[in-house]
Amino acid sequence: MTETALIVGAGSGLSASLARLFTREKMRVALAARDTDKLAPLLAETGARAWPCDASLPDSVTALFAAIEAELGAPDLVVYNASARVRGAITEIDAPGVLRALTVSCYGGFLVAQAAARAMLTRGSGTILFTGASASVKGYPRSASFAMGKFGLRGLAQSLARELQPQNIHIGHVVIDGGIGRAGDTNGDRMLDPDAIALAYLQLHRQQRSAWASEIELRPWVENF
Repeated sequence: MTETALIVGAGSGLSASLARLFTREKMRVALAARDTDKLAPLLAETGARAWPCDASLPDSVTALFAAIEAELGAPDLVVYNASARVRGAITEIDAPGVLRALTVSCYGGFLVAQAAARAMLTRGSGTILFTGASASVKGYPRSASFAMGKFGLRGLAQSLARELQPQNIHIGHVVIDGGIGRAGDTNGDRMLDPDAIALAYLQLHRQQRSAWASEIELRPWVENF
């Protein structure tokens, strides 16, 4: 049976590697982004389809899932890869910008997971994966918005794993602890290869449910812990 994979927050980096891999795995691939025009080269390369979506808006997420279910069927795999950040000292950082960053990084993950869970529980199976970062487990100076958003997303993943995994919905949170390079160019292994990350996502999705992982950390072998 052909699976459907949805990547929310699609772009030219990790999302592109995921789309290429899922396509090679014979999945139907759906990409969601606020700006779908930027995805044109990837769509031409993979045959994936794209839908506009602002993951921070409930109505936009609802419309996305309705459209995908109508045209491709309920997704078997959903990857939440959207995030936002605003940098600055705590005394100077733009407060509305911080709110926007939190809304995209964390609340958007909730909205997408909620919509995915509703579809997957009806079917009785599925996988929801969240892209985390070093900031999911350690906050850095002048990066409060990113730390708060990624910590919140990790908490969401932990809560959903306890709630949904007993109902056959696999939840996974992937901590990307290091910078992501270009496919095949990792700056002497100092950065993560997005193609290698994509393989880890696929492996999580394919795990046998008697030994599900709810969180993994990926880092270059030269990266400090």
